[in-house]
Amino acid sequence: MPRSPKSRKAQTSDGPLLLGRPVPQPASPEEAVLDRVPNPHPDTDYVSRFTAPEFTCMCPITGQPDFAHFVIDYAPGKWLLESKSLKLYLASFRNTGAFHEDCTVGIGKRIAGLLKPKWLRIGGYWYPRGGIPIDIYWQTGKLPGGVWVPDQGVPPYRGRG
Repeated sequence: MPRSPKSRKAQTSDGPLLLGRPVPQPASPEEAVLDRVPNPHPDTDYVSRFTAPEFTCMCPITGQPDFAHFVIDYAPGKWLLESKSLKLYLASFRNTGAFHEDCTVGIGKRIAGLLKPKWLRIGGYWYPRGGIPIDIYWQTGKLPGGVWVPDQGVPPYRGRG
C-alpha cells in the first residue's frame, strides 16, 4: 500500500536527504554523501538494480580518463539506496585517480556498508585501457531464495555501448 506524501518526507534517521534541493557536485568520493531511505517492503524479498553506463575516473598513473558501465544489484533489507545521492557519488570519481578494481570494489563496499542489504553485487564493465577491457565483479551477502535476478545485460567486449 502506498504511503501518504507526508510519510515520504525527504529525511532518514541520518538527517535530511540530498533529494529535492540544489546540491553542489562533490569534489571527491570521500566528500560525497550517500543517502538511504526506509524500505517500504522490508518483509518482501526482491532485487533493485541501478545501471550507470557513463562512469568516469582517471588512471592513477597516466592521468588519462577511464570509462565504465556499472550494474549494481541488491536485495534490500531495512534500507534502499537513494538515486540522486548515488548519481552524485559516482560523478565524484570524475577527477579521481583510481584503478578499476579499487573503484568497483570500493563502490560496492561503501553501498553495502550503508545499506546492510541481504545481498549485493556490482559488475564493473570497463572500456579498454591499452587495448584490454577489464571487468570487475564483487558481491556480498546471500541472495534470498526464490528471488529472480536477471543477467546484468552487458555483453562481452565488442565495442560496448
